[in-house]
Amino acid sequence: MYNLHIATIAIMAANVLVSLRGFSDITFFERYKFSISGIRAGQRERTVTSGFLHVDISHLFLNMFTLYFFANVVINWFGPGKFLIIYFISLIAGSLLALFFHKNEPHYSAVGASGAVIGILYAAILLRPDMQLGIMFIPIPLPAYVLGIAYLLYSIYGMKSRHGNIGHTAHFGGAIGGYVTTLLFKPDLFVTDTLIVILLAIPIIILFVLEKMGKI
Repeated sequence: MYNLHIATIAIMAANVLVSLRGFSDITFFERYKFSISGIRAGQRERTVTSGFLHVDISHLFLNMFTLYFFANVVINWFGPGKFLIIYFISLIAGSLLALFFHKNEPHYSAVGASGAVIGILYAAILLRPDMQLGIMFIPIPLPAYVLGIAYLLYSIYGMKSRHGNIGHTAHFGGAIGGYVTTLLFKPDLFVTDTLIVILLAIPIIILFVLEKMGKI
């Protein structure tokens, strides 16, 4: 059995409890979701509270299922304290990037732990680049860093095309948060896994180059 650390259980419990409240109380949901207009009005707590709300059970399950698989990789390397720091920095980074890219869209809103969870996923990839991950429709597992890079490139595409009802910007921001914080905690990765560090940085550089060029 895959043993969960109490820190992971606490994060999961918070997501479940807040999401269940949001499912049954639309006023609560609207008050604490990520909202450009709400944040502009001074409700900055939305940048954090939105990360514990979800649209429905399947949205909640997918995020918690992903966290279930990768939380222990980070905890085993860094301990629960730094795991929680990476989680919350990734959550906030996702919100801040969404705020930056959508600042002129007062009706833009989003919910979900995806930014924080993807931050943990990217931390795990940096720490264990040898991991093999499976994906639907591809019969063989692929190196984790390949899927990580591919996902960020897909997120850039999603941000450009507004493809699907998905918070691509928050996902990308969460990945940046997990990437940067992991390197701050373990700077020797620049030496021991230089190629992986560079490869994972490429989509981040592409995003900001495109933004500077006005392409996103």
